Amino acid sequence: MPVTKPIKTRIKTLRKEFNTLKKGKESLLSLIDEAEIPENVYNSNAIENSTLTLKETEKILLEMEVSKDLNIREVFEAKNLARVIGFIKEKPKTQTINEETILLLHKILLTGIDDNIAGRFRKKREYVRVGSYIALAPEKIDKQIDAILSEYENNFEAYFLDKIAKFHLDFENIHPFCDGNGRIGRVLICHQLFQLGFPPIIIRDKEKDKYYQAFADYREKKNTKTMEKIIALALIESLHKRNAYLKADKITPLADYARKNKKFAPALFNAAKRQNIPAFREKGVWKIAEKFKMQ
Repeated sequence: MPVTKPIKTRIKTLRKEFNTLKKGKESLLSLIDEAEIPENVYNSNAIENSTLTLKETEKILLEMEVSKDLNIREVFEAKNLARVIGFIKEKPKTQTINEETILLLHKILLTGIDDNIAGRFRKKREYVRVGSYIALAPEKIDKQIDAILSEYENNFEAYFLDKIAKFHLDFENIHPFCDGNGRIGRVLICHQLFQLGFPPIIIRDKEKDKYYQAFADYREKKNTKTMEKIIALALIESLHKRNAYLKADKITPLADYARKNKKFAPALFNAAKRQNIPAFREKGVWKIAEKFKMQ
């Protein structure tokens, strides 16, 4: 089910504002992107059941001293995923996603963690299960990856978010790797957005129930609406954040904004979750421009 017209209109308006505001402020945008990497890494790894906290992830990526009790594999997973995110940020925007790129990203992700499976799809007799779902047989992976790449690149009629959501659902259903499928799949969403001139998004661990439901809806009903909504709201939030900083607005926690303006806080937080107000999260805390006026 395609993204609704009102959401398309909101994204179009925010993108136009973003494109105007960012001129001459590329260095500020890079700082925002870099500051967001630990949060992106933390959430993506947490969805895959990493026990690292956001604070621990930040320390790892900043090469600060961390507890010796941390899981070494999880430390490497954080560092490698940050490298993958940095890699796609610097990749030429004109270069399309292909099998070679996907395999390279996977190699970066798992090098030093599991070199036997890094940078390759599952081989014969390598099956994977996600809950009760048994992923595609190994011998069919190459053909299906080619098919979804071709569908994504050659579908010129569908709205871009519909295409990205469908690609992500198909990619995760194929589950081409022995490990790292979810993290690579979420990186590819950001890669696709970068190619279209949009900022990256974060799919958050606290919302993983809805994220998992999106896959169930697709497998059981071929319904893409849940994933489309998740990605659309994440993109709107990302644009709200960047536009606020590009305008040099004074940013305040949403809870403080509610107290100062005598607003009912639960209603504001619900509006933020629906992105009906220009609020965004930093380190899990909802924030908003102090000068924002409620309609």
